[in-house]
Amino acid sequence: MTTLKKKLSSLAVAAAMAGLAQSAGAGGFAIGTQSGSGTGNAFSGGAAGAEDASVAWSNPAAMMALPAGKQFTAAGHFLRPSFKFSNTGSTGPFFAAPGDGGDGGSWAVVPNLFFTTDINPQWRFGIAVNAPFGLSTEYDTGWRGQLTALKSAIKSVNINPSLAYKVSNTVAIGAGINVQKLDAELSGFAGSAAAGVLTLNADDIGYGANLGLLVQATPSTRFGVSYRSSIKYDLEGTAGFSGTAGALLGSSVRADLRVPESASASFFTAVSPNWELMGDITWTGWSRVQQLDVIRTTDRLLPGGAAGTTLTSLAFRWDDTWRFGLGANYKINGQTKIRFGVAFDQTPTNDATRTPRLPDQDRTWLAFGVQHKVSKAGVLEVGYAHEFVRDASVNVPVPGFTTCAAGCLTGRFEDKADIISVQYSHSF
Repeated sequence: MTTLKKKLSSLAVAAAMAGLAQSAGAGGFAIGTQSGSGTGNAFSGGAAGAEDASVAWSNPAAMMALPAGKQFTAAGHFLRPSFKFSNTGSTGPFFAAPGDGGDGGSWAVVPNLFFTTDINPQWRFGIAVNAPFGLSTEYDTGWRGQLTALKSAIKSVNINPSLAYKVSNTVAIGAGINVQKLDAELSGFAGSAAAGVLTLNADDIGYGANLGLLVQATPSTRFGVSYRSSIKYDLEGTAGFSGTAGALLGSSVRADLRVPESASASFFTAVSPNWELMGDITWTGWSRVQQLDVIRTTDRLLPGGAAGTTLTSLAFRWDDTWRFGLGANYKINGQTKIRFGVAFDQTPTNDATRTPRLPDQDRTWLAFGVQHKVSKAGVLEVGYAHEFVRDASVNVPVPGFTTCAAGCLTGRFEDKADIISVQYSHSF
C-alpha cells in the first residue's frame, strides 16, 4: 500500500503500497454502511439506537435496550461510488498519455450479519460479522495516471463478539473484541515494457476492542457513547511484475499499518407518538496515518535490493476527522415507519498528498428509508443515501520524485456515491 522509489522495482512497488495504505481505514478508507436500518437516517444516532441486532456493532451496551429474547439481522448494501478525473495541467509523462481513465468507481456489495441473545436478565451476548474497511477503484489501461494507479481492491472481514451488562434500570455498559482480516490487490504501470504492470497482494489479521455506554435518561430519551480501538496490521505480501524483467524485479515485502481509533456520542428521543429524533457526533483519529515504510523481505540482485532495506516511504500527513449526523423517523402506523437523515463527513486527506487510488473529499449525506413489519417477528428495511462529494484535486509527482521536476499528474476528480440497503430482522 504505498507508492514509489527510484528505478523500476521501486517505482512500481511503492505505487502499489501507497494505494493499500490509503484503502485500509470511513472518510478515508472506512466503510460507513454497517446496518440497513441506519442507512435511511444517514447513520445518525448509531450509539443510542436500539432497533435491531446491529447494535452489537454500533454500541454493545445498547443490546440491553432490545426486547428480551434473540434477535437476528442480515443486511446487504449496494454501493456505487464514482470517481471521474479531469486533466487540468499534467506535465511530463502524464501530459502525453491519452485518456483520463474513465470512471474509477464501480458497483460493490457489502454484507452485514448480526445476532444478539439473552444470557440472563443482566447479561446479553452479541456478535457482528461485517466489513469495516474497503475500497475499489480501477482506471482504464494506458490512462495518463497509470504510473500512480490502475486497480486498487481492498477487502476486510471483521468478527466482533461482545457482552452487555445492565448496571441499573437506566445504565448499561458493553465491551467486545475484534478479529479483522485485511486483503489487498493493487496494480500500476511500472514505467517500462520490461517491468510491465506491477501487481501487489498483501494481507494480515489484526485485533482490537470496542466499548459502549447507554443511559436511559427518560422513558423516551437515551444517550449512547461508543469507542473502537485502533488496529495494527503487519502486512506481508508479494510484488510481481508482468514484463520480461519481472523475475528480476519481483520481491516479498512487508509494511506496518495502524488504522485509527474512533469515538461516537449519540442521542435518541421520541418527541411524540409519531416522531423520533436522533443525532450523532463521531471523531476518528486519522492523524495516526502519517507515513508508511515499505521493507523488502527477500534479496534482489539490484541496487538497494537487500532484504531489510526500505524500498520506499510514503507520507500521508492525514488529519483527524469529525462526522455530524441528524435523523428523524415518522411512524405512519403500527407497521410502517419512514426514515430521514443528513450528515456531514470530513475527509482526512489533503491536496498535497491525495492520489487517484483514493480521491476522497468532504461529503454531505442525504438519506431516506422505509421500515415495514412484515410479520409479528419480522421487519424489512429499505434505505437509500446519496453522498454529495466535493471535487478532489490531485497533484501527484512521477513515482520516485517528491516534486514535479519530472512531471506531475495534475487535475481534479468529480466524486459522488449512491447507497442502496436492504435489511431483514427477526426476533425469536
